[in-house]
Amino acid sequence: MSGPPIKRSLTLKGHRTSVSLEDEFWLAFREIAKAKGNPINVLAAEIDVARDPETGLASAIRVFVLNWYKNSQDKTG
Repeated sequence: MSGPPIKRSLTLKGHRTSVSLEDEFWLAFREIAKAKGNPINVLAAEIDVARDPETGLASAIRVFVLNWYKNSQDKTG
């Protein structure tokens, strides 16, 4: 099982911000950014723009990661 979330820094719209993510989500998030050919800050900015204002960025990233792998599984399964 994962340990507690760890606070990590990102740059969105030229400003530093931090998100608290478990290692597994952070590693998956980095893998997805690499697979898409984007820096992690670009992917985070895309998620930030698309998320519901009531949803925190860390939660939006977790859901994005979950949906990415779920959609990948649907295409191969």
